[in-house]
Amino acid sequence: MSVAAVVPAAGKGERFGGAKLLVDVESEALINRTLRSLLDGGVDRIVVVVAPGGALATADPETVPLLGDPRVELALNPDPERGMFSSIREGLRVVDADTVLVLPADMPFVEARTVAAVIGTAAGNVGVVSPRHAGERGHPIALPGSVCRAVLAADPGSDLKQVLADLDPPRMALDVDDPGVLRDVDVAGDLH
Repeated sequence: MSVAAVVPAAGKGERFGGAKLLVDVESEALINRTLRSLLDGGVDRIVVVVAPGGALATADPETVPLLGDPRVELALNPDPERGMFSSIREGLRVVDADTVLVLPADMPFVEARTVAAVIGTAAGNVGVVSPRHAGERGHPIALPGSVCRAVLAADPGSDLKQVLADLDPPRMALDVDDPGVLRDVDVAGDLH
């Protein structure tokens, strides 16, 4: 089973004050932690969707070493103002895998073991798999190839949650002991 991941990373980080994906989190760039979690969890290929001229498109390889990993590539969202769903769609355009995980770039606290558990549950499953912590669904979300194709065909003005509700594929919530699946970084206070 081939497993890829799409990492939407084209936002400006305005609520954070800019360049949040490069901020230091426990001696590592935030985005590097997110990528490491996916790679250590068993993802074969990652597509990081960036904005034209954004911080990641020109990031120093020493700051984000995993951007130089051959399993990681950048894709451009030419119009990131359209929102995160547009970045997810841009990433899905360039991946071809049995299962695609979607993990927003600003979620550096997801554990690799959770990624591995989501991948393991998605293997042989025809539906969408989401980790769930304390009764709440989080990320990364695993999409089978058939759902990825339907997402690409959906109204670009929608969002992933609405598209999945409209498609109504089989869904499975995987209970995990990982609060990181719910913890994104929007403002500086989210790092504490």
